[in-house]
Amino acid sequence: MKKQLIIALAISISAFSFAQKKELKAVEKAVKANNFAEAKEALKIVEPMLSSLDDKLLAKYNYLKGLALYANGAGSNEEIDTALGFLNKAKGAYKEEVTKINNDVVNKFLEKGNKAYEEKKFDVASVYFEKLYNLRKQDTIYLYYAAATAVNVPDYDRALGIYQELKDLKYTGIETQYFAVNVETGQKDRFEDKTQRDFQVKAKLYKDPTDEVTSSKRGEIVKNVALIYISKGDNEKAIQAIKDAKAEAPDDINLIISEANIYYKMGNTEKFKELMETATKLDPENAELQYNLGVISADANQPEEALQYYKKAIELDPNYLNAYINSSAVILNQGKAIVEEMNGLGTSAADNRRYDELRDKNHDIYRQAIPFLIKALELKPNSLDAAKTLMNLYSVLGKTDEFKAMKAKVEEIESGQ
Repeated sequence: MKKQLIIALAISISAFSFAQKKELKAVEKAVKANNFAEAKEALKIVEPMLSSLDDKLLAKYNYLKGLALYANGAGSNEEIDTALGFLNKAKGAYKEEVTKINNDVVNKFLEKGNKAYEEKKFDVASVYFEKLYNLRKQDTIYLYYAAATAVNVPDYDRALGIYQELKDLKYTGIETQYFAVNVETGQKDRFEDKTQRDFQVKAKLYKDPTDEVTSSKRGEIVKNVALIYISKGDNEKAIQAIKDAKAEAPDDINLIISEANIYYKMGNTEKFKELMETATKLDPENAELQYNLGVISADANQPEEALQYYKKAIELDPNYLNAYINSSAVILNQGKAIVEEMNGLGTSAADNRRYDELRDKNHDIYRQAIPFLIKALELKPNSLDAAKTLMNLYSVLGKTDEFKAMKAKVEEIESGQ
């Protein structure tokens, strides 16, 4: 009697195991046919049996469940997240297959994230970039993108959380990029890694390989965090964010510039100028720093100082367009008071003499501004403002030929707009 019971029980277990395999076979068939809805239904039949599945069958269940939810990339974000969880559980038995799908997900998320960014759907882009980071923890650049796009939404609370995570990771964004020149096109191209670049050079398809190290993004991150706090009305936290970063890297010029920009945003132009001067001492060959000091000096009604900074910026970068434009603006602005005095004069002999003196002085100012505007127009031939200003100056100075030429230039620019 006992012997018969044991045999019957063995037959029952065998039948149960057969049923499990049969249902998983049905799931596998539906997945291969891309009938993912049918596969999900078939999986529901297997689910009550999970506790009795052996390791091999459980791995197969997890793998098929993942495939059904992933649906060749057509699943919803939630389904794909869940699918990746099941696939990772099956990775021990299906390593090659799961790795291939993970790479496919990465490519699809990157494609969707970039598309959303191009369409200015920054909230969607931010989510995809964060998902990319969660799939590839080594690629912290995606987490940085997630934060930056969250700022653009703007979703400041989300951005702050991600920036804090980047801070905890001690992220700097510094990386080595690999370039070489395409022999056929002469174009300088970037490669994903050194091995790929060197192979192309060895094959003589590329030449002149170079390695370039990117600058740190730490200053930008701290600046964005501080700006978020300012937008929330919390200036103290903004300044503290900068101080915390500078405690680790007191001579980091990007942090100093970021701190300067924060003070400027808060209306503290004196502190801004002080910090920018500190930055210029650390990087005396930086034309942009000199230019910014020129801007703040001009705003503070210090024209001579502003012109000196703009002059230095031009010396460092002879093609610095805005330095030329701003130099002309500072010079011409000095003539406003003269024009006002001229307009307020009467018709007496003394007033007429004074008028002539002021007119000559004003014309000298105009002559000083002209070379800067000519250079600006040379650098940017379609600059309507520069062309119009030059045309008016030539008119006032009685330079007929120059006036006619510039008038034609203005008409040419306007017709092309």
